[in-house]
Amino acid sequence: MTSPALDQQPYTLANLPYGVISTPSNPKPRCAVAIGSHAIDLAAYAKPGRFFDLESGHNFMLAQIFSEPALNSFAALPWPIRRAVRQQLQDELKAGKVPAECLVNLSEVKNHVPMKMGGFSDFYTSLEHCQNCSGEMTSAAIAKNWWYAPSVYNSRVSSVLPSPHDIPRPKNVYFSNGVDSEPTYGPTQKMDFELEMGYFVSKPVPFGESMPIAGAKEHVFGFVMLNDWSARDHQLFEMRPLGPFHSKGFGTSISNWVVPMEALEEFSCPPNTKQDPAPFPHLAWPGQGDGALDVKLRIRLNRNGQEKELGTSNLKYLYWTPYQQLTHHAASGCGMETGDLIGTGTISGSGRNEKGEKCELGCLYEGERTKTQVMPQITGSKYEEGYIEDGDEIILEGWCENKQGEVVLGFGECRGRILPPR
Repeated sequence: MTSPALDQQPYTLANLPYGVISTPSNPKPRCAVAIGSHAIDLAAYAKPGRFFDLESGHNFMLAQIFSEPALNSFAALPWPIRRAVRQQLQDELKAGKVPAECLVNLSEVKNHVPMKMGGFSDFYTSLEHCQNCSGEMTSAAIAKNWWYAPSVYNSRVSSVLPSPHDIPRPKNVYFSNGVDSEPTYGPTQKMDFELEMGYFVSKPVPFGESMPIAGAKEHVFGFVMLNDWSARDHQLFEMRPLGPFHSKGFGTSISNWVVPMEALEEFSCPPNTKQDPAPFPHLAWPGQGDGALDVKLRIRLNRNGQEKELGTSNLKYLYWTPYQQLTHHAASGCGMETGDLIGTGTISGSGRNEKGEKCELGCLYEGERTKTQVMPQITGSKYEEGYIEDGDEIILEGWCENKQGEVVLGFGECRGRILPPR
């Protein structure tokens, strides 16, 4: 086998994302790193004691950790150890010293959910998304509490899925013709996606304790793309009095490879929006110009083999940043566990295309509310026009660029396809 290409997108030497794989020759899930069109089987790589120098004086064995079917034990290691593992892999890849028997073609691997999750919480923190969605499911004006703390709800770990994955169109109770009309039961007529990113907790926060925002980065293992599938008519029925349940709990797709914080640090940037009112002291980021991350995002539709770009956005657009989100989440003393998944919430922007149309909408519901045609027109649909049809596949992508506009690393694809209801 030839050495992997170190500059092949999206899994470049500057990236080295972590995941969990199995192969036909070894069906046992174990930890891996993606590089170019290959994966380094970390369980095989670590077995002969290749990390001996890093393990000396510590009570862990990386060969054992990387043989586990989830990245939790590795993510829980101190940040300096994880940095050293990453540096060794980069050095050996550049020197061509990674043994061929440790390399697997990505085309031959099966990807698994990368971490064992004890909790999954999803935020609602994009100002543009809130503005575009206000008026039907929520009040016409953005609620006062939204400006003072990041809004969040708990979701379902059991329905977090790797990519690609098929998801049956969900059934539930919904209003037959708008708010407070006669309820009916059936498959959603308004199947939607949400353009999000997700991040996994590394360093835990013990129950009863909180965490200072200055140390938030140390608690983030890395980021993935995330699609919080949503049934909008079901959601409208559920919003009062407690908020979404079935309408958002039936499926969440994520990309397979976790891009670590070590790879993302150089893409730190100021948030897009100045917060007004100023956040409470415990949510005030102490740094200068590095409180957000510059990650470009894109949504694509695959319908009957034809692809169409539906929109773009950027992680830095969020009003409440991931570091503020995580700090707020831990502030009550609920505790945070290694492997917990946090969704950023839908990431929308205010950009317009050359026709003056909104082009940074993070979901189709925003298109309905702003009278923006996002989806290609279709005739004879049995579902609501402008929403996802059976057989449609939604693909989310994210990547980071240097100052010259060159792509440095990417997150791979978050793919999910909607099937007819069961």
